[in-house]
Amino acid sequence: MDLTTTYLGMDLKNPIVPSASPLSEKIDNIKKMEDHGAAAVVLYSLFEEEIEHEEMELHYHTTRGSDIYPEALSYYPEHEEYLTGPDLYLEHIRKAKEAVDIPIIGSLNGITKGGWLKYAKEMEEAGADALELNIYFLATDPEKNAREIEDNYIEILEEVKRNIEIPVAVKLSPFFSSIAEMAHRLDMGGADGLVLFNRFYQPDIDLDRLEVVPNVLLSTPMDMRLPLRWIGILHDQVKSDLAATSGIHNAEDALKMIMAGANVTQMASALLKYGISRIKSVLVDMEHWMEINEYESIRQMHGSMSHKAVGNPGDFERANYIKMLQSYTMEGIV
Repeated sequence: MDLTTTYLGMDLKNPIVPSASPLSEKIDNIKKMEDHGAAAVVLYSLFEEEIEHEEMELHYHTTRGSDIYPEALSYYPEHEEYLTGPDLYLEHIRKAKEAVDIPIIGSLNGITKGGWLKYAKEMEEAGADALELNIYFLATDPEKNAREIEDNYIEILEEVKRNIEIPVAVKLSPFFSSIAEMAHRLDMGGADGLVLFNRFYQPDIDLDRLEVVPNVLLSTPMDMRLPLRWIGILHDQVKSDLAATSGIHNAEDALKMIMAGANVTQMASALLKYGISRIKSVLVDMEHWMEINEYESIRQMHGSMSHKAVGNPGDFERANYIKMLQSYTMEGIV
């Protein structure tokens, strides 16, 4: 059974790629991912704002009081002896590359144009095989229009592409008013891949403490419907490779995404919930399904159920909405 696929110009042994998550913070976990069959690994994201905070904290604690007692400086190690966020991340890339044979994809979430370029270049120099730009601007300013937000994505992508040689994927939000046009603009801007979709963790309110708090909820298989639709629509409309993420928990989910047009399927919540060994069971189940249904390769099914390939493209659109509502019945309700 041939599970091989291509993504970002890389030949991969199968389409299962662990997405950015805390699991990749440990080299042992990355080794386990490879041992259980992962074709590549996207490392946890490097956040520029966290870097700035860490460096300010470090500067404060290593210089406090030195203006009053100059000799106190001798008690502190040189600044270079500390490994802050970017240094740790770059060292992690190097160690991961030494530990496994599968591709390592860096993940970057920047906030300034200089930060995007600086850290993208450093990740390339550290040995990353590709880079995933985890771009997200929350449009809270009513004076800033949608085109300005979209232009930021394009400018970041184009600047990064001009400055590094490794492939670049852009992880997209589902909140654009025209996802198809945005995907097309990124495609024209040089994106080697598009990752659909970024699943942002939304805040909650603690009624006891009256505070806004983060609330982490793992995805469910139901979350795959949104990326499934748009991957099906975008297949063959953009040159960029397509990666599916959000809600992929089992072999059926992965197979559906590939048929819609995904080159690879990324998993995080399923691995956090069931363990890294989930990768192996998904691959075994994929092969079993392919054997029963007489598929010899992943390439054979790739895009076979996309918007352009199906008999009724309206199944991916609103045209099917009325039919769905009319056919739905609530059992047990009189």
